[in-house]
Amino acid sequence: MKISARNQFSGTVGAVKAGAVNSEVELVLPGGERIVAMVTNESATALNLKTGAAAVALVKASSVLVMTDSSGLRLSARNCLAGTVKSLNLGPVNAEVTIALAGGAEVHATITHGAAAELGLQQGGAATAVFKAPSVILGVPA
Repeated sequence: MKISARNQFSGTVGAVKAGAVNSEVELVLPGGERIVAMVTNESATALNLKTGAAAVALVKASSVLVMTDSSGLRLSARNCLAGTVKSLNLGPVNAEVTIALAGGAEVHATITHGAAAELGLQQGGAATAVFKAPSVILGVPA
């Protein structure tokens, strides 16, 4: 499969919590990081999302926010993945940030050049990738 989403995370379903309309699905990455997705119950059934099943989480880089200092702030976004800035590619308008996670996965974010400057992003610096559960698209092997 070829797809434009920069973030493609393979993992194993750790838990599925069904609600009235949607299911919350937790995907455990090989390095132990966890990504939470919100999908319709119909999609969870169609994809046969059950604990232990293999799945892939897709997240567009433009859906990822970057945070360098939470200052004790608590966020409603379910996915906050802390790591280190692996690379920072500054363009005239946008910047592409790659955050390396401790378990080996990488998260790509596209943010404005101004935001990168305000955050003081630099290679080797600490950063957290933040994205909401509804921004995660799940897929399973065919």
